[in-house]
Amino acid sequence: MTIFTHEQPLVWGDLDVPLFGLAKDLAGVPLEVPAAFSLVADPRHLWLIANHRRPAVIHPRARPGVFQGELWRYDVAELFLLEPRTGRYFEFNLAPNGGWWTCEFTAPRVRADEVEIAMPEVATYSEITADGSWVAAMAVPLDLLRARLDFGPRTRGNVTMILESPKQRFLSAVDLGGGEPDFHQPTRFSEIRFVPLP
Repeated sequence: MTIFTHEQPLVWGDLDVPLFGLAKDLAGVPLEVPAAFSLVADPRHLWLIANHRRPAVIHPRARPGVFQGELWRYDVAELFLLEPRTGRYFEFNLAPNGGWWTCEFTAPRVRADEVEIAMPEVATYSEITADGSWVAAMAVPLDLLRARLDFGPRTRGNVTMILESPKQRFLSAVDLGGGEPDFHQPTRFSEIRFVPLP
């Protein structure tokens, strides 16, 4: 899993970063229009940037910049970050309109807290064009990730997407094996590699 690094703070509206395409779903069926994502660490934030050039079905209660549970029931991009020594991991959800959610897990699908707690200082951005194409971004403070996950070279991660709701196509940057879609497989998450942007 590549995380690009950038020496200057990123600015929404001026993003110029490489994107990785997701061209097939978990069943190996090609998407008519591929989705794309990028992960970029600037001096203060880890950015998840997601894009799809097709209309999205968005959680009806999702609002730009507002914490909202169960975004995965509709179109969403997801970032998973694992601290491999402890097995703790975070899941971040980003709706195409900038609604977001996060949760900390102590083991697969085992929440660290029963109540949902919004991580402070997370910022989200989005743009949806007239034809329904969308790009969204989430900026997560690095100091929080370092404090909670010891974020760094040993971190493992994955980026996933759910598209074409209500039929839902499940996509993953990391091979999660066969069977029913299950994004909560931290043993399959990929090692992170930091690559400087030119």
